[in-house]
Amino acid sequence: MPHPLLPDLERLAQAAVANAGFALKGVHLFTHRIPMTVQVLVQRADGSDISLDECASLSAPLGEAIEAAELLGDAYVLEVSSPGVSDDLHDDRDFRSFRGFPVTVHCRDSKGLEVRREGLLLERDATDVHLNIRGRTQRIPRDSVISVCLVTPTEPT
Repeated sequence: MPHPLLPDLERLAQAAVANAGFALKGVHLFTHRIPMTVQVLVQRADGSDISLDECASLSAPLGEAIEAAELLGDAYVLEVSSPGVSDDLHDDRDFRSFRGFPVTVHCRDSKGLEVRREGLLLERDATDVHLNIRGRTQRIPRDSVISVCLVTPTEPT
């Protein structure tokens, strides 16, 4: 269950990040840390990563907004950072960068049932996601793909 303060923190972060011309990718509140940590993940509007200097420039206005709202009564650490590499593949850049990597594709089969396919990512073109599954190329129509996620390869048993 999400922390009850999370929606308010997300609203404050969204406003501060948008004012700076960036996109908010997520807000996490780690209450198990001492002091607690508010982590704000930000990237450029075009989806590219932000620099360390840009993270630092967002820290002050975001911290001031949190303080002004008086949401957190206890000490906290504010971390502003780029989300980094996600396990989920979304855009063409992700699919080019991770060619040859093991992935899991969640998709719908011809009957509309959700299925999972695992293999090495070959490519994604205009119509299909191409996987190498045990040496054979399998094409999965893009319109049936729900998600594509990097996986950690397992040792053969």
